[in-house]
Amino acid sequence: MLLEFTCANFRSINHKCTLSLRAQGLSDVPKDNVCHITKNVKVLRTAALYGANSSGKTNVICAFLFMVHHVVESVRLNDSDKLRYDPFRLSLTSGKPTFFEAVFIVEGRTFRYGFEFNESRIMGEWLYSSPIGGKREKCLFIRTEDGIGVNGKNFPEGIGKEASTNDNRLFVSLCAQLKGEISQAIISKFETMNVISGLESRGYSTYSKVMLHTKREGYDGAIKFFDRVQLGFNAIETKEKDFDESALPQDLPAEMKEGLVRQFSGKKAIELFSRHNVYDKSGTVVGSTIFDINEESEGTRKLIVLSGPIFDTLANGKVLWVDELDAKMHPLISKHIVELFNNPKTNPYNAQLIFSTHDTHLLSSKLLRRDQIWFTEKDKMEQTDLYNMMDIDLPDGSKPRNDSNYERNYIAGRYGAVPFILND
Repeated sequence: MLLEFTCANFRSINHKCTLSLRAQGLSDVPKDNVCHITKNVKVLRTAALYGANSSGKTNVICAFLFMVHHVVESVRLNDSDKLRYDPFRLSLTSGKPTFFEAVFIVEGRTFRYGFEFNESRIMGEWLYSSPIGGKREKCLFIRTEDGIGVNGKNFPEGIGKEASTNDNRLFVSLCAQLKGEISQAIISKFETMNVISGLESRGYSTYSKVMLHTKREGYDGAIKFFDRVQLGFNAIETKEKDFDESALPQDLPAEMKEGLVRQFSGKKAIELFSRHNVYDKSGTVVGSTIFDINEESEGTRKLIVLSGPIFDTLANGKVLWVDELDAKMHPLISKHIVELFNNPKTNPYNAQLIFSTHDTHLLSSKLLRRDQIWFTEKDKMEQTDLYNMMDIDLPDGSKPRNDSNYERNYIAGRYGAVPFILND
C-alpha cells in the first residue's frame, strides 16, 4: 500500500508538498475506510483532492505519474537521453532539482524511496527500509552528485554496481535489471501504481476492452457494477476485428497514416457492443438488439472504459490515481465507485484510490473521514499548497468537526481552496 507521496519543484508545486494516506487517530466513521495493517499502522483506502481550477490538483497527480514514469522507464534510457524535467518556472531561482519521494509497503516491510533530478542527470537518490510500524529506518543506499554509497549488509545487490550507473539513470533500475531482489520488488510495486485521467481514456481504454473480451481478473466485478448502476443495457459483448486501413479518417496526414498502418497492420482490434432489450407496446420484453459502444452516451462510454483500471485495481490490491473522477459522471455513480474502495467486502485486497474532483456531494462525513479530504490552493506567488482538512485551523482556533456539513462549509470558503470570482 502507498503511505505517502512527496514532491517539489514540479510545475506549480515549488516547495515540498506531501499527501499522506496514513490514517490519523480519529474517531470518524465510516470506520471501514481504514485498513488495519498492524495494531499501530492504519492506512486510508481512499483520498480525495479538492480545489479551484488551476490550483494544482492535476499537478499533484501528474507528479506521481512522472515519478512512476522515471522509475519504470529508466531502464530504457540511453546515455544522452534527457529526463522529463518540468520545474516550477515562476521563481528567480533556476536549476533546482525536482524532488520525488514515496513511502510504501512491499513484502512485509516499509520502504522510503526517492530521487532528485534535472533534465540531464540524477542528482540524488536514496532508499531506506524499516519493519511495518517501526520507527528506525535502515539505509540501503544513498546517491549524491559525488557518487553512490551502498550499505553492503542491507543492500548487497548494489555492491559493485555503483560505477556502472549512468548519470541519467536510477540506481534502483540498474540493480533491478541485474536481478536484484529488493530493487525488482520496488520496480514491480511502482508498476502496480496507475495514473489515469477521467477526462480522456487514452492509455487505458484498450486495457478495458481486453479485460472485457478475455474475461481476465476484474471482469466479474465490472459486470456486477454495470448491472448495479443500471446504464440501460443488459450485457456487454465483444468482437475481434482485423485492422482496416480504410476505416482511418480520410483527412489524416499521409505520414501519420503510414505510421498507423505499419503499427497495426496484421493485428486484431476489439470492438465493444451493448445489448439492449426490445419491447412491445405494452412494455413486455420481446427480444434484444445490439448497439455499437459509440452509440452510447459519453458518460456510459466513460464508465465502460474506466471499468478496466478500477476493477483490475480492486482485484489485485493496486493503487489507482484518477484525475477528475467525476467528469461526465452522475454524482451517485462516482459516490458508488468511492464506496467500492472504502468497503472491505468489495475491496478485500486493500486497493487504494486517490482522486481529484469538483463533486462536492462527495464531501460528506458519511462517505469520507476528515483525514481523507485534501485541498490544493495557490498563494500570491502562484505556488501550490497541499493540505489536509485536519491541517485547517478555523477562526475560533478549532479543527473542523466530524459532525459538520463539509460540503456547505467548503462552498462557504471555510476550508479555503475555492475560486475567488471578481465582481464587475
